[in-house]
Amino acid sequence: MTINKKRSKKIKRQVESVTVHVQSTFNNTIVSITTSEGDVLLRKSAGALGFTGARKGTPFAASQVAAALVKDMMPFGVKTMDINLKGPGNGRDSVVKAFSQAAQASGFGITALRDVTPLPHNGPRPPKKRRV
Repeated sequence: MTINKKRSKKIKRQVESVTVHVQSTFNNTIVSITTSEGDVLLRKSAGALGFTGARKGTPFAASQVAAALVKDMMPFGVKTMDINLKGPGNGRDSVVKAFSQAAQASGFGITALRDVTPLPHNGPRPPKKRRV
């Protein structure tokens, strides 16, 4: 005898402004869309879309990630977005370009574009002095 539990209905969230976090490495591009409080709404990567190996780090794969996220973002009612870019990868510019093209088509705007790549203040320890 199985007891059916009542599931709570999924709440449709309406979010005015979101933050887009782009982590772009040489091997992959990962994009997360969060609320202003930091709750993750959506996330995708080039690997999740089916790109494998060296193709994950390409600008084309990054633009496909952005296009897929824009399509998934429509039901949330987003009006403005901030974009945080992190990392030295090839996908940085193509993600921003894809989001800006989608912004023109869909009617939401990009308010800020920040580079949040961590930079060391003093770097690693230098090699020891050479003895001849």
